Amino acid sequence: MAIGGAFVEGPAGGAGYSGRVTSFVVLSCIVAGSGGILFGYDLGISGGVTSMESFLKKFFPDVYHQMNGDKAAVSNYCRFDSELLTVFTSSLYVAGLVATLFASTVTTRYGRRASILIGGSVFIAGSAFGGAAVNVYMLLVNRILLGIGLGFTNQSIPLYLSEMAPPQYRGAINNGFELCISIGILIANVINYGVQKIEGGWGWRISLSMAAVPAAFLTIGAIFLPETPSFLIQRDGNVDEAKMMLQRLRGTMGVQKELDDLVTASNISRAIKNPYRNILKKKYRPQLVIALLIPFFNQVTGINVINFYAPVMFRTIGLGESAALMSAVVTRLCATVANIVAMIVVDKFGRRKLLLGSPGPGDLSPTWCQQRSARWRSGRQGRAL
Repeated sequence: MAIGGAFVEGPAGGAGYSGRVTSFVVLSCIVAGSGGILFGYDLGISGGVTSMESFLKKFFPDVYHQMNGDKAAVSNYCRFDSELLTVFTSSLYVAGLVATLFASTVTTRYGRRASILIGGSVFIAGSAFGGAAVNVYMLLVNRILLGIGLGFTNQSIPLYLSEMAPPQYRGAINNGFELCISIGILIANVINYGVQKIEGGWGWRISLSMAAVPAAFLTIGAIFLPETPSFLIQRDGNVDEAKMMLQRLRGTMGVQKELDDLVTASNISRAIKNPYRNILKKKYRPQLVIALLIPFFNQVTGINVINFYAPVMFRTIGLGESAALMSAVVTRLCATVANIVAMIVVDKFGRRKLLLGSPGPGDLSPTWCQQRSARWRSGRQGRAL
């Protein structure tokens, strides 16, 4: 288990720990997991609205005229060629990257709940700018605010879920966050498909403002969320308060074994000096390679191009507005089903087998990296970082 950057070896699969999945854990994870729906919604919404002709005509007229101009003069692949349109799409991710750097400090110092509250509040503000946009500048403010919200929630929610979940169900609950992301993208695609049929061409306003619904649920729910036992120990060493919270979460009084491991991890974390310098040492190189190369190769497979630009991509191959949006719905529906299957089997078969089986036949680089990483991981179980 991890706390404050330190890892200690706990019982495999939660063996030796008492407790069950209580309603308190379920409700807390539902509230926190709604941040995954927010993330997915914002991933899926931009590709849909940028394929709507009414949206392009109002904010990106050059792209609109290219789309409806002489098809022989402009290739389908060049019809969305616009630096301003690229800035609109990418500003969310740039803002999210910068916000993450500050969010980690807030999460460590003030708690996971504080980061979730900040992220949800900024989401609501960003959604208001998107729904009321009258010019490109308001759209950019919308995307930047959403990016800041993503930076805070994506940094804190997975950590919150891991620390709240019983160890034996941690994989499934963390996969639930991924499922929420996939559901969020699916909801965005369905809404885009529905609103593009609205007469008057203002349906995109619904698409951009609907993020406020899960954002409000997350923000209001976060007010009532408890802090995790790990953070209570990390913050001020209040073992008694952490024990009470752990008993409430696990639905049993017999939590001493898990509490002892949390305290041990906290003590190790406090004793570590210069953690960023330590991670560069040779003995930690396998873990560093795992942490860097697996996400890297996952990104360069191009899957996020599908997530971000599916409707636009379908339009470039000649599909109409409705057909492109419906194709995005079908694509995401398949991905959501795959997420559900992974969520069911991850704790039964383990992360390593799913990791090795996840790439397609052509993904040679990620396959090699995942094989090496899984081998290193299995050979170094239980080593402290």
